Amino acid sequence: MGYPGVSGVARALVMNARLLVLSRYSRLGASSRLRTLQYKPYIEAAGFEVEYAALFDDTYLQKFYSGQNKLLSLPAYYGKRVWQIRKKPDPSLIWIEYEALPWLPFFLESALFSRSIPIISDFDDAVFHRYDAHKLKFVRSLLGNKIDQIMKNSRLVMAGNTYLADRAHQAGAANVEIVPTVVDLSLYPKLMQSGRKPSAQIGWIGTPNTWNAFGKRTFYTLKPLLEAQNSRFKAVGAGLVEKTKGALNIVPWSEETEVGQIRDMEIGIMPLSDTPWARGKCGYKLIQYMACGLPVVASPVGVNAKIVEHGVNGFLAETDDDWHNAILTLMNDASLRRRMGEAGRKKVEENYSLQTWGRRVAAMMQGVVRKA
Repeated sequence: MGYPGVSGVARALVMNARLLVLSRYSRLGASSRLRTLQYKPYIEAAGFEVEYAALFDDTYLQKFYSGQNKLLSLPAYYGKRVWQIRKKPDPSLIWIEYEALPWLPFFLESALFSRSIPIISDFDDAVFHRYDAHKLKFVRSLLGNKIDQIMKNSRLVMAGNTYLADRAHQAGAANVEIVPTVVDLSLYPKLMQSGRKPSAQIGWIGTPNTWNAFGKRTFYTLKPLLEAQNSRFKAVGAGLVEKTKGALNIVPWSEETEVGQIRDMEIGIMPLSDTPWARGKCGYKLIQYMACGLPVVASPVGVNAKIVEHGVNGFLAETDDDWHNAILTLMNDASLRRRMGEAGRKKVEENYSLQTWGRRVAAMMQGVVRKA
């Protein structure tokens, strides 16, 4: 397999270097699938032997999304993670998604690692706010600076946006790179929207948690408009079972069907509240919509304001009136939807594709190994 963009000499320097990827989840978890798993062909082409080791399996995630108790199973998962780290032979490089052992202090986690093995840490969410903004003072005292310590002790921090990168710099990280969350364009063949539907279907994609936190309120804000326009709202991943009630159609998410579900939309939305946690989001929904040629409407929070060029590939909406006006404008103008969809697709091709970032990420890892 060829590896354009990296010299044969650079590849030879890390040939057969072992990379251990300590991901949070398996493929069912979007953060792990997109931030680590999808890079495997590029990293292998760069000379690495890659081993993925997930902390939580699909069963854990399904319980998490359905609200079931997961605490009883945690010791087994943590025991598995300790074995993953201590297993011989030692890797040449470790790539950690967020942290190795959530909710345990840094001194316990760091004791598991050999100081001679360089570590890359990866962040696409403001996970530090789980600790430093926790309602319990005990948690804030024990864990409030854990993620800062991980960042500071990493040879490289990969941050999904500037909010996360700024935190890494403040923590004292010496090497920080902004790496956006990207799509594999081979899974999103170019097919622009035709504007053929008599009433434009609004769409949202995510998890039950993000639906309850951000999506549901916006649906109810738009509900009168949807009903007046005889339009529908599709919420992919908002629930684990399909359900239709009035204008709302909840569809379970699956990796196999997600692109087709987005293509069935006419307008993609990403509402957020302006909170510290939301500012750490990496806008992946927007990138998916735009890869499918959809115009987008999004809250101007965090990286959303960078991805969405207001009036070019979509609209930024802050108030309820902004949302109403943006959606109504797009509903009533199929040619505008097409133009914005084309602009969005072009932006993804140039800035947010695996085909662009795969080589860059692999080269970053080669650099860490060479310096080590």
